[in-house]
Amino acid sequence: MGTTGAALLIIGGYLLGSIPSGLFFGRVFGGGIDVRTVGSGNIGATNVLRSAGKKAALLTLLADCVKGLAPVALAGRLSADGWVPVLTGAAAVLGHTYPLYLGFRGGKGVATSFGVMLALSPGYGALCLLSWAIAAYIWRYSSLSGLIAFALYPLLTIAADSDDRPRGALALFLFGMIYYRHRENIRRLLAGKEPKIGQKGPPSSGGGEQGSAETNR
Repeated sequence: MGTTGAALLIIGGYLLGSIPSGLFFGRVFGGGIDVRTVGSGNIGATNVLRSAGKKAALLTLLADCVKGLAPVALAGRLSADGWVPVLTGAAAVLGHTYPLYLGFRGGKGVATSFGVMLALSPGYGALCLLSWAIAAYIWRYSSLSGLIAFALYPLLTIAADSDDRPRGALALFLFGMIYYRHRENIRRLLAGKEPKIGQKGPPSSGGGEQGSAETNR
């Protein structure tokens, strides 16, 4: 595959990642509600759950995951260059967190990042997903669960695949992106003010960074 083909895959990953699944399913199952105007204002599954119900949240979760998995799987099939699926995955996550269609104000990227991980490293992705589920069950904090899972991923990748520079770089990128996008959650966790799964999130301020208050899965 040439440079043009690789560029098209990466751009396609970004455009697919930009599709606002939570906004769509929130409107369909929430009586036309715009999830950006309620709860935390986030377009991810956690705020969709609080705003539009379980069905909308589950569909949002699955769609956001596919946005990361599908383009990376396609890039891996079409290109022998290990950097192409990695850059496509990074672009998909950037598309979700900074979507073209919503003025570059998106979610946190957890579900899309899980999709990328599952496409590139199914075993590590499954372990990180399991760590998320265990942490969520024990502590009931969606944000904390994501932070634990994405701290584990680079440790697994670098320890076991130290010679795979593209995947190591992606693992560090996802770690940095998730922690950066959860900086407000981290502050609230330290202050004991972070809402647990099922509780109402902080009210949307109606401005500023969209989704700064809630975990997007």
